[in-house]
Amino acid sequence: MSGAGKSTMLKTLEDMGWEIIDNFPIRLLKGLLATPSAAGRASIDGRLAIGFDTRTRGFDPASVIETIKDLSSRDNLSIQTVFLECSDLELERRYNETRRPHPLAKDRPAIDGIAEERDLLAPLRRWSDKLITTSGLSVPDFAQHIRNSFGEQHASQPIISISSFGFARGMPPVADLVFDMRFLRNPHWEESLRPLTGQDTPVGDYVSADIAFAEAFDRILSMLLFLLPRYAEQGKAYVHIAFGCTGGRHRSVFTAERIAQGLRDGGFSPSVTHRNLASRPIDAVENDQS
Repeated sequence: MSGAGKSTMLKTLEDMGWEIIDNFPIRLLKGLLATPSAAGRASIDGRLAIGFDTRTRGFDPASVIETIKDLSSRDNLSIQTVFLECSDLELERRYNETRRPHPLAKDRPAIDGIAEERDLLAPLRRWSDKLITTSGLSVPDFAQHIRNSFGEQHASQPIISISSFGFARGMPPVADLVFDMRFLRNPHWEESLRPLTGQDTPVGDYVSADIAFAEAFDRILSMLLFLLPRYAEQGKAYVHIAFGCTGGRHRSVFTAERIAQGLRDGGFSPSVTHRNLASRPIDAVENDQS
């Protein structure tokens, strides 16, 4: 569907090493595949992504399906078709925000073009191998979904990212595992610790001295060491683990750093980011335990 995210998907795949071609006439596809690239291959490992929609010259759903069926019979090709879907309401909102006309609407409201295009593309939607719905996804979230779905599969271990955040400042939009550390005593209410963060030794000593910390930490780390190899076995290339506390400056930061070190000791290589580390310590924020 026009506006469902084709450009974002192609740009993300290009960043991942794919060769991409947008709005390529399908009737010329066989000739394209018979022509080697300058380096002798379409990309560093032969991956090629071709995007098309109703604006593509000579577009006809029946021709697309027949062409792909014919190409799929070749032993030297592995082809997957992906249909990008989006709700009418979200597509209309996107067109209104960008102030661009829908390609099939001309001088009519965008919703008319959306309805016409949905009918036109119905055969392709039913026939495609994979359906991705982008309604409600931000551009970064959609790009992450593409990386997860089409990135190289790491059989040995997934790419692990660990983050800390403050619940009072909003949940992280995309996280596979979220741990709430607000059951630990809060360093914010110690005046000497308030301006410090979980990266400072006095805060770490204070948090780790909580009677509940050691057991909770051991259980979380043990669970992660159990889960991560199984994620890899299922082909999951990316795992985002998030730790939250109220303000995102003390307990979550310290725990994220400790867990990252524990995973490194276990043979993994996580990256660590702290979303709210630079936020100001505010009593009103720390009082919000909801």
